[in-house]
Amino acid sequence: MDRIRVLIADDEESVLDVLTALMAAESDLEIAGSAKDAETAIQLATVEQPDVAILDVRMPGGGGPRAAREILRRSPASKIIALSAHEEVDSVLEMLRAGALGYVVKGDSTDAIVKAIHRSLDQQGTFSSQVTGDMAHALAEQLHMVSQGAKQRRQELEDRIGRVLDGDGHELYMAYQPIFDLKDSSVVGVEALARFTSPPDRSTDTWLAEAEAVGRLLELELACLRTALRDLDRLPEETYLSLNVSPATAIAPELHEVLDGLPAERVVLEMTEHARVDDYPALKAALAVFRERGFRLAIDDAGAGFASLRHIVLLHPDFIKLDMTLTRDVHVDATRRALVVALVAFGSQIGARVVAEGVETPEQLATLLEAGVHFGQGFYLARPQALPDDANSWSSGELILADTRVEGSSQERAAI
Repeated sequence: MDRIRVLIADDEESVLDVLTALMAAESDLEIAGSAKDAETAIQLATVEQPDVAILDVRMPGGGGPRAAREILRRSPASKIIALSAHEEVDSVLEMLRAGALGYVVKGDSTDAIVKAIHRSLDQQGTFSSQVTGDMAHALAEQLHMVSQGAKQRRQELEDRIGRVLDGDGHELYMAYQPIFDLKDSSVVGVEALARFTSPPDRSTDTWLAEAEAVGRLLELELACLRTALRDLDRLPEETYLSLNVSPATAIAPELHEVLDGLPAERVVLEMTEHARVDDYPALKAALAVFRERGFRLAIDDAGAGFASLRHIVLLHPDFIKLDMTLTRDVHVDATRRALVVALVAFGSQIGARVVAEGVETPEQLATLLEAGVHFGQGFYLARPQALPDDANSWSSGELILADTRVEGSSQERAAI
């Protein structure tokens, strides 16, 4: 049975200690992360996609209500439980309006907290036994409204994802960002990036999280792959196509069907380091089959994702893609620069080439070249764009940056 991954957020160290000990004592629970403020909780939830988040109502950074709203937006499958002192009626009601399915009081028994976690996964609300009288009645009414709202939101998600998967393909399209050899400015590959036409305010990560929330993530990922692969023949023969693949999709039998018959040497499977891997042996076995056929592997977001560099150490990729948080300020931050140099040296030892993401200034580019980075992509070089009619123009060794520079920067013609 899969363990329930719980994020806890409270500004009191003693509360975090108690809840952490509780998760460790329960065989079916595990800590997905802990935070002392709303912003950290939101960022952790975005990366970890916890099953349940227990949020302090009045923690710094906007409190539990802000954290609850943002977590449900970025991790729609997560269930929220409010944690507070029982006299804070208005604050708890605000948490319920923000989407919380339960309310526990600091000092409740461990059994009560565990029960609330399990009930939330079944969309059932739970109130602390300390809640009585008018407060209990008010909370019950609000929870009923939350439950109805949750059902409505889920139906909206199902309808939205269904339109993409069951429609004529107009809702989903691809943008491509070139990957350049930084020494001679030739295009060695392009990364396919999924884009959605409606609604326009949702990022690709949000779309994927919503698909996961309604059990259709694999279908959506495969649809993205099929859409990108339609353009493979339009790319220059010496250019590879980099496809983003989650660990869950990598081990799915359906991926073999999508990739069957392709020129494997022209396809790179790109796996984000932010993704959680539940079974490394299964993932390594699945990837081994593809790599025996000639497909190559890239680890994305290196240095900033889940479990640090575990993906790289265990999966032995062909490409290591530096997270843009390393590229940012690499020209002025000695620590970042040293880490980039170390990753280049490490990659050389294991036969992996390094790709820098997020190259946005000429100073960053010069520093990366000096550090020995092989390849790069980013807004300074080229923005993600529709595949041009003549994709060979990307290999000309010179970029017209007037339409591709970072917003606010000067427009000029430049060669990398």
